[in-house]
Amino acid sequence: MEMVANIVAERPVVIFSKSNCCVSESVKSLFYEFGVNPAIYELNESLQSRDIEQALGRLGCNPVVPAVFIGGELVGGVNEVMSLHLKRNLKPRLRQAGALWV
Repeated sequence: MEMVANIVAERPVVIFSKSNCCVSESVKSLFYEFGVNPAIYELNESLQSRDIEQALGRLGCNPVVPAVFIGGELVGGVNEVMSLHLKRNLKPRLRQAGALWV
């Protein structure tokens, strides 16, 4: 869990993903459309993927990917991100985290 905490502390937006997951791609595209440059960790390309996946599972991510962190806090997966977006709460949260300037 410490490894995940260190990773998410580095950038305002961190997305744990798998490059072959279409849901992960959709979440990443949403952030790119906002002009956000998230840190992306492709778990299927990482040597530490097993440890990271276990840590994400212990944090409550189910399924494990995509797992989105904003401002160091776990937002959740696609359902939580889309819920924030539809309620018009995603952009303010991104601004607050320093990931979005406009």
